[in-house]
Amino acid sequence: MSVTLAGGILAIYFGLLLIISYFTSKGADTHAFFTANRQSPWWLVAFGMIGTSISGLTFISVPGAVGKTSFTYYQLILGHSLGYLTIALVLMPLYYRLNLISIYGYLEGRFGFWSYKTGSAFFLLSRTIGSAARLYLAVNVLQIAIFAPIGVPFGLTVFISILLIWLYTHRGGVKTIIWTDTLQTLFLLIALFITIFLVGQQMNMGFMDMVHTISDSKYSHMFEWDWKNTHFFGKDFLAGVFIAIVMTGLDQDLMQKNLTCKSIGEAQKNMFWFYWVLLLINILFLSLGALLYIYAQSKNIAIPAQTDNLYPMLALNGHFGTLAAVTFLLGIIAASYASSDSALTALTTSFCIDFLRIEKFQEQKRHKIKHYVHLGFSALFFVVIGLFHLFNNQELISAVFNLAGYTYGPLLGLFSFGLFTKTQVKDKWVPIICVASPIITFLLEWQSQALFGGFGFAKLILNGAICFALLWAIRVKK
Repeated sequence: MSVTLAGGILAIYFGLLLIISYFTSKGADTHAFFTANRQSPWWLVAFGMIGTSISGLTFISVPGAVGKTSFTYYQLILGHSLGYLTIALVLMPLYYRLNLISIYGYLEGRFGFWSYKTGSAFFLLSRTIGSAARLYLAVNVLQIAIFAPIGVPFGLTVFISILLIWLYTHRGGVKTIIWTDTLQTLFLLIALFITIFLVGQQMNMGFMDMVHTISDSKYSHMFEWDWKNTHFFGKDFLAGVFIAIVMTGLDQDLMQKNLTCKSIGEAQKNMFWFYWVLLLINILFLSLGALLYIYAQSKNIAIPAQTDNLYPMLALNGHFGTLAAVTFLLGIIAASYASSDSALTALTTSFCIDFLRIEKFQEQKRHKIKHYVHLGFSALFFVVIGLFHLFNNQELISAVFNLAGYTYGPLLGLFSFGLFTKTQVKDKWVPIICVASPIITFLLEWQSQALFGGFGFAKLILNGAICFALLWAIRVKK
């Protein structure tokens, strides 16, 4: 793909986002920035959430990881079913009943000041690092396809990318993102379908030929029943349940979109449809991964040491034609930016509501505070992406989920204790508990590696259980 073509695609793409931002941010105040005035159609939220949930990690790392883990990733996705059911029937009614803007406000009413701040702080940490990793993928692709050939350094590419996000989100916030993420989800799905078609075309396969080829290959192995294996079904399925709960239901980013729906009924409908579509899309991404490996082997193409690079290498180097390169570029940008723009707004919301108590100020002061916080998190993204670029040395999806097992565990423990007990805790000890539980989890994970391959993604459950037990130990005894 030529630099001119790639640059033109980028310009048109962000031009569309800026046009959407212009129309959706008209008359938007801080309340619209945080809640979209609770007027979003459920189907629009559901469709846009696909792009936010999938992100560039799924787009690149899931197909890349097929070579090592086959289709076992789908065990996590199947586990999401119980997780999303819990969100729809337990968490959403709670959030709507309390009329929350930041979901961590629940912790203040249930436990107190320090629990509230701790829960929000763990979200800020988790989402900042996770979203920076996702945006890092898109920046890498832009660097390879557009900026490196014309001598632009990686740091400037990161700056330009974050600036573009800031430009179309700084006025309308979640009100704008509901619409921009819908457009980006559409581009992502178009890229996925076209790429699968073009890969099959290169191997002279129709739809059913691809189905049979994938099914007969070693990559289609989905269920792992060896309990010593890192991807044992029981561990991955349970991890999928709790990953869905914490990374959607206890995450301000995705919940902020759900809370823009007009009613709890519409929000629940959104969540159910969102899951069924997610099931289909993830099996397609895994199938794409299998096809890429089968194609590479048929052409004697060396598989990159870092498998995240397989899809970009084949798509951008002309193996499937210019259309595949164009759709890949659109897809990775759409996937990564749909996740990152949403995260930037959610981080701004959480910090403004949870730490600065922005609602106590007049609108003019609220607008000014929101503006500087939004800029601050944009700058923080720049720093974290730079660090990730320097130190990352493993497949990104494993890195982010591995980190999530430690940072989201305390949120799981806090909310579970609040929902399933009526016991009060010694609030001032909660920050110490929430720092201690990931450390204990890390030590147990390290010790368990030799015994049964570690806890894998299920370390999230262990972390939450440890936090729950430690909270019980500091309960207020009557």
